[in-house]
Amino acid sequence: MSDDNKDTAGSPEPSESARGRVIGTPSPARDKALLAEGDISAPAGAGEQLDEAAAKRAERVVAAFFLLAFLGSVAFIAYYIGWSGRHGGMHGVTRARESNFWLGGTMALSFLALAVGVTIWVRRLMTSKPIVQERHSLAADEETRAGFTKDFLEGADDSGITKRPLLRRTLLLAAAPLGLAPLVLLRDLGPLPEKRLRSTFWAQAVEEAHKQGKKGVRLVVDGTNKPLKVSDFAAPGSMITVLPEGIEEHVPEEQVLTQTAKAVTILINIPEDEFKPAKGRENWHVNGIVAYSKICTHVGCPAALYEQTTHHILCPCHQSTFDATDAAKVIFGPAARALPQLPLAVEDGYLVATSDYHEPIGPSFWERG
Repeated sequence: MSDDNKDTAGSPEPSESARGRVIGTPSPARDKALLAEGDISAPAGAGEQLDEAAAKRAERVVAAFFLLAFLGSVAFIAYYIGWSGRHGGMHGVTRARESNFWLGGTMALSFLALAVGVTIWVRRLMTSKPIVQERHSLAADEETRAGFTKDFLEGADDSGITKRPLLRRTLLLAAAPLGLAPLVLLRDLGPLPEKRLRSTFWAQAVEEAHKQGKKGVRLVVDGTNKPLKVSDFAAPGSMITVLPEGIEEHVPEEQVLTQTAKAVTILINIPEDEFKPAKGRENWHVNGIVAYSKICTHVGCPAALYEQTTHHILCPCHQSTFDATDAAKVIFGPAARALPQLPLAVEDGYLVATSDYHEPIGPSFWERG
């Protein structure tokens, strides 16, 4: 026998660990547990008993979180109905940020406390008994129903909800206000605007001007409050945002932003040869200078973009497009009606509005009140 044959015959077989695991064979780690023995977060197995002293401590912690959830939801409802209603509601521009902070914070606290409480309950107070259910026909016989009843009662007993009244009562207490919250939030569908959007501060300002013997109220540039002369706005293709003069002086401070948002107007200078005044509105412009509401008639976004070459007014939210040369009629997009037009005139060289808008400003559905 050659030396080569002797070496081959006498060499020991490599061990399984040396060769490595063959693809397709079970992993040697299959018997390892995901949770270590004695892990306090592991639920008790079948037949095991909970440490009653530790369970009582966990029960009090869970109850505390349920009470915190209850207080959070009660605070949500109390703020929504009481505080915000007593201080002007949450529908104004000035209170939106504060309302969102408190309503979102209290509701988040309630859901978070409830979730933490339920998590601790499951991890510390519930046992883990395996339930085996075989596939069978949909029609359940008496034996199956009895087995389900038995398993259900055992599960309820294992969960502790039947023998731990403190948890049961605090859970119901925490969940009760959350069930009422959707009903309370229905208030956000109102109040309806009714007739409040049928007039803006332009009407009040024009009325005051008429009492003083003036033709109308002067237009001022938004941001500077500078009255606008015709000569200041003589370049065709220009667009600027204007407001009625005196809005900050004649409106209560808490309503200035709301009234400004309603009265905001875009002023556009259109070449006279391209301007097509609507019937009955021939005198509503000044040498092609025309004014339209800046609030889109789709969902109320600011229609603040203007194409000088096409004389199109665009709303950036949903691409509603209006023809500035033709009474701001809709030519594209989801808006249902034209932008309201403001009648203009000239007095002492200044641009003035002679009346309020003749139709409600804003989205079409707002005017249904």
